[in-house]
Amino acid sequence: MTEPFTMSHKGFKAYDIRGVIPTEINEELAYRVGRAYAELYHPKMMCIGYDVRPSSMALCEAATKGLCDGGVDVYQIGLCGTDMVYFTTFFYHFDGGLMITASHNPADNNGIKIVREKAIPVSSDTGLKEIERAVFAGEFQESQEKGKVYQKEIMDDYVKTLLSFADISKMKPLKIVVNGGNGCANVVFAHLKKYLPFEFVEMNMTPDGTFPNGVPNPMLEENRKVLIDKVLKEKADLGITWDGDFDRCFFIDHTGEFQEGYYMATLLGKYFLQKNKGEKIIHDPRVYWGIQDMAKKEGGIAVESKGGHSFMKETLRRVNGIFGAENSGHYFFRDYSYCDSGMIPWLIVTQIISETGQTLRDLVKEVKAAYPVSGEINLPAHDVEKVLHAVEEKYKKDAMEIHRIDGLGMDFKSWRFNLRASHTEPLIRFNMETKGDQILLQHKTKEMIDFIKAMN
Repeated sequence: MTEPFTMSHKGFKAYDIRGVIPTEINEELAYRVGRAYAELYHPKMMCIGYDVRPSSMALCEAATKGLCDGGVDVYQIGLCGTDMVYFTTFFYHFDGGLMITASHNPADNNGIKIVREKAIPVSSDTGLKEIERAVFAGEFQESQEKGKVYQKEIMDDYVKTLLSFADISKMKPLKIVVNGGNGCANVVFAHLKKYLPFEFVEMNMTPDGTFPNGVPNPMLEENRKVLIDKVLKEKADLGITWDGDFDRCFFIDHTGEFQEGYYMATLLGKYFLQKNKGEKIIHDPRVYWGIQDMAKKEGGIAVESKGGHSFMKETLRRVNGIFGAENSGHYFFRDYSYCDSGMIPWLIVTQIISETGQTLRDLVKEVKAAYPVSGEINLPAHDVEKVLHAVEEKYKKDAMEIHRIDGLGMDFKSWRFNLRASHTEPLIRFNMETKGDQILLQHKTKEMIDFIKAMN
């Protein structure tokens, strides 16, 4: 096959492929991704799964055919979440895996996440650009022998592995509201809940790729309201929700307050460092003073990583950290082949609540008071580099430190911020924290937002 591809390149992002159907991703592109992976990495066995979107099954079949035409045996695991592909890849020693998903994006989007052996992520820094070039060049060698397609059942091993991260004997009968957002979470939750002592109140757990109750993106404040209302109505101990492919999870406390991923990362990091003194934990560049402070108190080492799930995993693996977290709700575990899971975090959190007898609100109140945050604020930016340069020029004379590991970070005596381009949307993401000063937080947040908006 030697046929150049004339489709838009816009679907190729920093750490996955994601775009609108059919102009930015379609079955031909999925087929070529399969062929390109086979051509570049020469795998013998691959696994593949797909999310609940209307276009996902067809894209899965196209990518499967591309792999098979490249001489690769393909093991399909069916409807699943992203971390189920990660698990299948490392647990059964496959040579790589493809997940058909656009995560929390609208129903008319889709995409492909790619991992190599041991579920090592393929990002723009580690092979995605090479796959993109191969896809559009179309210069594929014909394989002498086509691969075969098999169905792979993983649920028993998968659930057993998830449960190994927590101690069920220490869990108490908490009342928990869960909201699947009509994504894929119930694919595993329906099996997992049988082993747990909790009373669950379930919302939108039926997978439906049209997303009749809104896109499964809990980072959007308006998408959390239905869960918050239910937690309050049910007088529940906790609310848990996931994004569409459930590689991220989010928490509502018993008072109906959303707990930022920053504070959850600090809580989980503390849990791991108390059990594993001297270990490393990984954080992203957005807000991190609280994590660094906690790690120092617990005798651990906090390591900063470029943001993005692929980059976070690369850093965690490189420094052999025990745990990592991205403030957007990704949590990474060394004993899960350095991958992220949307199920392991809430199992650990419910164990912590059960063991301590404290509410989630009480567990995070100290770090919240010490390091209040703006939350992630998304702002339109026609020219991200222009915005970053202008902001740096405005504030650099007072800055104590300037960071460029991911976007622009600037530290001052009692506050700091990070500005970074979205890897998936035409936005600039703003995060800020202070040292215990809510008034300064509000003032500087407004000042920064007004300045950036004035440039657009």
